[in-house]
Amino acid sequence: MPLGPDSTERIARARGDLRMGVPVVVDGLLVAAAETLTPARLSALRELGPAVLAITARRAVTLKARPYDGDIARLRLPADVGPDWVRSVAEPADDLSHPLLGPFVTLREGDAAAHRAAIGLVKSARLLPAVLAVEVPGAVAFAMAHGLTRVTLAEAAAALADATTLSEVVSARVPLAVSRATRLHVFRPADGSEEHYVVEIGSPPRAEPVLARLHSACFTGDLLGSLKCDCGAQLNAALAQMGAEGAGVLLYLNQEGRGIGLANKMRAYSLQDQGFDTVEANHRLGFEDDERDFRIGAAILREMGFLAVRLMTNNPAKIEMMRANGIEVTGRVPLKVGHTAENARYLATKAEKSGHLL
Repeated sequence: MPLGPDSTERIARARGDLRMGVPVVVDGLLVAAAETLTPARLSALRELGPAVLAITARRAVTLKARPYDGDIARLRLPADVGPDWVRSVAEPADDLSHPLLGPFVTLREGDAAAHRAAIGLVKSARLLPAVLAVEVPGAVAFAMAHGLTRVTLAEAAAALADATTLSEVVSARVPLAVSRATRLHVFRPADGSEEHYVVEIGSPPRAEPVLARLHSACFTGDLLGSLKCDCGAQLNAALAQMGAEGAGVLLYLNQEGRGIGLANKMRAYSLQDQGFDTVEANHRLGFEDDERDFRIGAAILREMGFLAVRLMTNNPAKIEMMRANGIEVTGRVPLKVGHTAENARYLATKAEKSGHLL
């Protein structure tokens, strides 16, 4: 019986290692997350050969560096810089006060596939999308000699491209103020990522379109009552309407900050305090407008036996993503709540740049 990790488990290990600052091997590339890089590991990486800092094209554009590889850019690491410089390239907090980090030497030649996969791994680990990379000969032997996690390019690409399998772990009755006939379901992804939850109100028939909401976790709005967004108000309004109708399902998906994680969301908030809007802040961090994986919601709905929904959303993209993943959307139910003076610009940006119907 095999006891060692399979490819999915190695990917999960790689994510954990990168979060803790431990390098991993992707094909023939030794990579470390820029965010968790230490002076000792930077020094050790330099001894192995020329180091390259790979960043996304979104981040490269803000730094006036040319993304010759299309969606990413590979920057040659200067000989006289340390971890602080690496983090300053990855982290835009001081861009306005220290705007001249370059000039950068951007690589054109060579295959960037492993660098691209490594950036995908650190993104999925909820870290800043930037990695320091060094080519190492004999990657398999090198990884074994140093006790490092190694994943192939094919494994990394598949993990980032394929939807993970989700399994229900448990469900139990949890009476709520909006409805005492409520069950909470916990779904666990096979790839070791965050669990997701479903609040099922009443006993909605599987053969009919169910009143449903895909709600992305928002610690600040849902739990703290932040006025910077409308998330908490939408959560409460959706549950209240489901309770009033006597049936519904609310998927609470752990995709904080449109899929970039709470720490990066707080970085985006700091950039917003400097004058950038939500989308601009995401781009300066190196992320896309929206990094969420809507396949997760569709997979959970199918697992629970729902194939058609009346979707509670202001976001047309959610409707299209549900339809693209096999869930029929028979109607849109608006959720126009939670407008405050503090989130007026946030909502205007959602309408103008993300097409939300507000």
